[in-house]
Amino acid sequence: MFTRIRRALLLFVLALAAGPMPLQAQRPVHVAPNAPRDRPMDADSCLQAAADKAIGPIMLQARATYPEARDRFLHGLPPRQSFFVVTELRDSSGRRERVFVAVDSILPDSDGASRIAGRIWNEIRLVSGYALFQPYTLPEGDVMDWLITRPDGTEEGNLIGNFFDHWQVPAVCRR
Repeated sequence: MFTRIRRALLLFVLALAAGPMPLQAQRPVHVAPNAPRDRPMDADSCLQAAADKAIGPIMLQARATYPEARDRFLHGLPPRQSFFVVTELRDSSGRRERVFVAVDSILPDSDGASRIAGRIWNEIRLVSGYALFQPYTLPEGDVMDWLITRPDGTEEGNLIGNFFDHWQVPAVCRR
């Protein structure tokens, strides 16, 4: 599900050292080296269904607190803080994967809703057609969770990620 933000940042720095990347002047993303690590989880259908059921109430709480975090981003976060949203990517085979998107901008759409523009901030493990650092745009309604990283390595938000840090796989899904 989630991969390590810290590892992604290291890959990004290495890619920049290897040569120019077409990021089109997007704002830099800061993740402290001591930030908590995410634990990727390969999910079969049993585990995926159990995880989806378990995070339902947490996702509602994350979505309820998103507007305040969004407003802080729009008014400008302090230096070296970065804003991410969590969304789910789907591919043509029906596979899905939750990922972080580093937010570059939030703009009104033609229908009055808002769209988030950013970059996928995970190594992609399950779905096809997506890549680490790929520009990605999503409707705000697709936000599942949010995260603000701080320079001291602490985080705000990331309710789903924090939940999975302590979640026990249901016995029915263990092999």
